[in-house]
Amino acid sequence: MNAQQCLTYLVEEIHSTVAATVDEQGLPHTCAIDMMLADEGGLYFLTARGKAFYRRLMARRYLALSGMKGEDTLSTVAVSVRGWVKPIGQQRLEEILEKNPYMREIYPTEASRRALEVFCLYRGEGEYFDLSQLPPFRQTFSFGGEGARASAYQIDPARCIGCQACREVCPTGCISGESPRAIDPAHCIHCGNCADACPVGAVERPS
Repeated sequence: MNAQQCLTYLVEEIHSTVAATVDEQGLPHTCAIDMMLADEGGLYFLTARGKAFYRRLMARRYLALSGMKGEDTLSTVAVSVRGWVKPIGQQRLEEILEKNPYMREIYPTEASRRALEVFCLYRGEGEYFDLSQLPPFRQTFSFGGEGARASAYQIDPARCIGCQACREVCPTGCISGESPRAIDPAHCIHCGNCADACPVGAVERPS
């Protein structure tokens, strides 16, 4: 899945997320926020200007969020996103209301909807994580010009001595049998066993 598909899945299949911001003291706060739209410009949501969430967004202009869909852990798909946000006033508000008509029940009149501010998460990175298949599938993505960072553990081929230590402790079997060893990032669950087991420090932890 590319970035656009991951964001669209977040909006259409998951929709409700837990979003995190920090206050003026650097302390974290979370709240439940629905993701309303996704397109080539990013991810769109809204909030009321009277809320503390709005003030934290305006102060930091940065947001992290996660959402999950599934009946239990082993049927769950999760999408997490973090990045920079900007307020766009009431642009796209009518489109959001058309696609999410329940918002008209929460803010039933035009006058009551004056409190609403639409935000766009326009630049960021994220992760799609599917536990409904085994081994689990993980994919990172970025959008809006954000650089993609390595998210899986990696093995430095120059330092790898080809022993079996990492493969013996990997729960998903995502380390190659050939030497030097290599880790398949699509199935790495970041447990860190390989880094702990490597006798020569060839395994590099993700940032």
